[in-house]
Amino acid sequence: MNTAYVIVSVVLAAMCVMSASQKLRRSEQTVAIISETVGVPLRLFPLLGTLLLAGAAGLIAGIWIRPLGVAAAAGLLAYFLAAIIGHLRVGDRKGIMMPLPTLVLSAAALVLGITTL
Repeated sequence: MNTAYVIVSVVLAAMCVMSASQKLRRSEQTVAIISETVGVPLRLFPLLGTLLLAGAAGLIAGIWIRPLGVAAAAGLLAYFLAAIIGHLRVGDRKGIMMPLPTLVLSAAALVLGITTL
């Protein structure tokens, strides 16, 4: 078992669960940023939260079933890349600071997962 992969996966999974919770509860700050600034419809929040929870579960399962962890990391990388593109699309350069750390951790989980298959 690769310790770095486990640490990155657990930290990223925890961050995804927290982010999913914010979306599923439609927290005021999350609605302000994602819906009002970026323009994502509120009706998509449950889908976004579910995708994050699925990614978190895949990362944790990937500790033991590495191909699943690699797939989850790739999916999360795409998710957070799309989030950054969404912020840039509306000129919200300051807003990319929220998904940037999770994008970096997703890339790290993907690389570590692939190299330890």
